[in-house]
Amino acid sequence: MLRVEGLESAYGESQVLFGLALEVGAGEVVTLLGRNGMGKTTGVRSIMGLLKPRAGRIAFEDREITGLSPYRVAKAGIGLVPEGRQIFPNLTVRENLIATARDAAGTSNRWTFDSVTALFPVLRERQASYGNQLSGGEQQMLAIGRALMTNPKLLILDEATEGLAPLVRAEIWRVLASLKAEGQAILVIDKNVEALARLADRHVIIEKGRVVWRGDSEALLSDKDLQARTLGV
Repeated sequence: MLRVEGLESAYGESQVLFGLALEVGAGEVVTLLGRNGMGKTTGVRSIMGLLKPRAGRIAFEDREITGLSPYRVAKAGIGLVPEGRQIFPNLTVRENLIATARDAAGTSNRWTFDSVTALFPVLRERQASYGNQLSGGEQQMLAIGRALMTNPKLLILDEATEGLAPLVRAEIWRVLASLKAEGQAILVIDKNVEALARLADRHVIIEKGRVVWRGDSEALLSDKDLQARTLGV
């Protein structure tokens, strides 16, 4: 579904990615791991068209999307839950969701306001509240719901549970497991290795913009030295 090959990206003269390569298949959950500042968010920004790569190729469903504008990447079927949530603070919960609704003709899952608020009941309860009136956990649920309203074929989450209370984190992991069971392809960044290992099919670790390891959950959990060296856990 998603194929990234030899991706090189930079901010001005400061190069961040050096040949990043990863793949996400249909219905698959893949993680992108690494310490802070290693290039994970830069990789996501490059995929989404928010940062134009210097080199490399990004393909989605065998279609070249390298360097496309963000709205065209979203239209191709990639939904983003960005780091920091970035919901619209002066719109209500309902307005935040409706604003990103996209016709999903031909897709297997057709997300609507009703189905998203069934997934996150608190959003239905808070639908008249403005974005800046929500707790951090509610904002993250709204950010996920907003991305789902685009009816994405691939969902990308950058720091899925960062800064959230334990009960809210557990709810996010429950929802992601539910989405996976329904066949949703997901690329996720987070620091909770144990939770990611339960959820994901494969893992990619990057260090200073380069892939240094890739493998399955069993291999990741069994290699404590790898975790200490590359993830700081």
